[in-house]
Parts: sequence; structure tokens; C-alpha cells
Amino acid sequence: MLADRPKQYLVLDDKTVIEHTLHRLASHPRITGLIVALAEHDPYWPTLTLPLNCPVHVISGGKERADSVFNALQHLSSLGDADPWVLVHDAARPCLRHQDIDQMLLKLMSHKVGGILGIPVNDTVKRVNALDEVTDTVCRQGLWRASTPQMFRLQALKSALDIAKQQQLIVTDEASAMELAGLKPMMVEGHSDNIKITVPQDLALASLFLQLQNREM
Repeated sequence: MLADRPKQYLVLDDKTVIEHTLHRLASHPRITGLIVALAEHDPYWPTLTLPLNCPVHVISGGKERADSVFNALQHLSSLGDADPWVLVHDAARPCLRHQDIDQMLLKLMSHKVGGILGIPVNDTVKRVNALDEVTDTVCRQGLWRASTPQMFRLQALKSALDIAKQQQLIVTDEASAMELAGLKPMMVEGHSDNIKITVPQDLALASLFLQLQNREM
């Protein structure tokens, strides 16, 4: 992002990216609490103003994404509910729509595994070699871009992440941990404006999407 701070703390319109994200989650009527995994000695979090509609628990993150999620699940386990559904979401996705959360809950609450939000791949996909030369065109049938939230039962996800770590397997998201455990998460189609802030121009795009979404409300 070529910035002086982590991208979740960059200003997007009138708030930081993470404030937009947390407000989207906390304002959904079916979400009863949030757990935020932070880096040790994070100097930016204490400066935020978060008048949210549900409890927010802050825990220490880990070296990798999977470690942070595991730490959050451990904390959630200590709060009482033995095996709730959990939604894992990227702080850098501030444009999540309530309609997409509704769709996930509708399709996954009765699913035996859970699933993830995603977008079908519509572009032509090319594979290249080490010299960036195109070697072939990949069939896009059945290909999706994985997104978040990703929704699973607490105990099943915690177990899958633990097994992956013990076996030193690389997991890039929660669904991949579940897949390595032999399970088949369901894909739920979401809106394409649920972008992840990754490069500087994404801030302007996210601002546009938020303005358009606010007009729809």
C-alpha cells in the first residue's frame, strides 16, 4: 500500500478501513459479538472510536493468519457457547453487504460443514511460466475467487487449524484448513464489490462502492 501504517488503519472517507468493516459486522442483527486479532503493541487500535452494537473482544494475533484465527477461536471457546457458528472476515474488506451475510446464513445454517463467500471467475484465466510467458488457458468452469466471510462451526474449524499446524501444512484461508481435514465447504455467491484493500487505488474504489451502497439503503 506504500503507506506509513497497516492498510486497515488507512482513512477511507470519514473512518479507517477497519472501522467501516467492524460497523458493517456489528450492525447486522444476527451477529452477537466480535473478536479482533491485533498485532502485539498495536499503536493504532486505541485511537479508534467504535460505538458498536455488540461486544468487541481484542486478542493477540499470531505470525500467520491461521494463528490469529486459532487464537480468536480459543478465546471464543472460553466465553461459554460450546460450538457456535463463527464468521471469519478480513479487516481489509469494508464493503461487505448485509445481504451477503443473510445469504450465507440462509444457505449454511443447516449445512453439515459450512462454507465461504465467493465470486465466480468470469475472466479468461491464463497460466504463465517463470518468464511470464503464457503456457496455456485454464478452463474457468467451476472456478471461484474465494472471499470472506468464511463460516464454520467453532470446534470443527479450531480442530482443522490445529491439525494443519501440527502437520506443518500451509493454509491460506479457513476453507483450505477444512478441505485438508477432508471436508467440503459450500460456496455461496456474493457481490463483487466486497473487495479487499490491497493496492492504493483500491481505496478510491472502496469509497465509490460505499457511496453507491449507502444510496441503495
